[in-house]
Amino acid sequence: MARKAVATKAKTQSNIPEFTKEQDLEAYREMLLIRRFEEKAGQMYGMGLIGGFCHLYIGQEAVVTGITMASEKGKDAQITGYRDHGHMLVMGLDPKGVMAELTGRSGGLSRGKGGSMHMFSNEHRFYGGNGIVGAQASLGTGLAFAAKYKGDGSVSIAYFGDGAANQGQVYESFNMAKLWKLPVVFIIENNKYAMGTSIERASATTDFSQRGASFDIPGEQVDGMDVRMVYDAAQRAIEHARSGKGPFILEMLTYRYRGHSMSDPAKYRTKEEVTQYRQERDPIEQVKARLIAGGFQTEEELKAIENGIRAIVTEAADFATNDPEPDAAELWTDITISA
Repeated sequence: MARKAVATKAKTQSNIPEFTKEQDLEAYREMLLIRRFEEKAGQMYGMGLIGGFCHLYIGQEAVVTGITMASEKGKDAQITGYRDHGHMLVMGLDPKGVMAELTGRSGGLSRGKGGSMHMFSNEHRFYGGNGIVGAQASLGTGLAFAAKYKGDGSVSIAYFGDGAANQGQVYESFNMAKLWKLPVVFIIENNKYAMGTSIERASATTDFSQRGASFDIPGEQVDGMDVRMVYDAAQRAIEHARSGKGPFILEMLTYRYRGHSMSDPAKYRTKEEVTQYRQERDPIEQVKARLIAGGFQTEEELKAIENGIRAIVTEAADFATNDPEPDAAELWTDITISA
């Protein structure tokens, strides 16, 4: 039986921060790139060009966009779970390489061996795409330990969902991060249904921002459908971690429009609920409306931006379709064998 998710109001600053025209345009382009890329990935999965699992980020675009805008690209590390395509695009990875990895081609970011769930770029300081639920919290804590050990001033940003928030390793990571005052921001992307069960049915407490209370880790709930609120909260959390005060938790109240993965029909919620979020809370439409209302962009100008993004996605899809599959010799690379 479908359970209706509650659109909880974020416990954050009452004044909504304002974006400049340039910030809104940047957010619009980044979120629209994620949306159109993910829509194309869904189509290619349906055509059998993408195998295995495929988890789309449609609806959650404001989270990674606002956080990445607040971080230092090329310096701060990011790590997430298997819903990872959007994170890589915002961090500046080539859409052709991302899509080619989805289709298992040699031009993919992991040379076609990782697929949708396991992508990586040391150059961009993106450490996956991790298939084990909650593992990124532990690995992200390790990245923060390395940052403190080296004294490089970087921050580790570790994303995980409301389902992973109940994993034991998450709390072990919280404990160590606070004990050693590690520069890590834990981002809980609360899309309300984990793999397919509402948080009301699966979690004894549903305010995930307070999950670090027993370790004295500050936390905050944020409207994850408004990129301005995400950016504002991320700035403060990242500065907290970078200044030596230790970890911070941000719970992003967000919503995914598709199922957990492409194989999930999402019958545990109503179509009316999804439609309401799309019509009233869509993160891209909010920015679009501000740009037009402020006289910064016309409908025609925004349409031109969208056409440019569609061209980028089409190019990525064509590349991922025609690029050759990895040579059989790739089976033996990136493997360490010990005696």
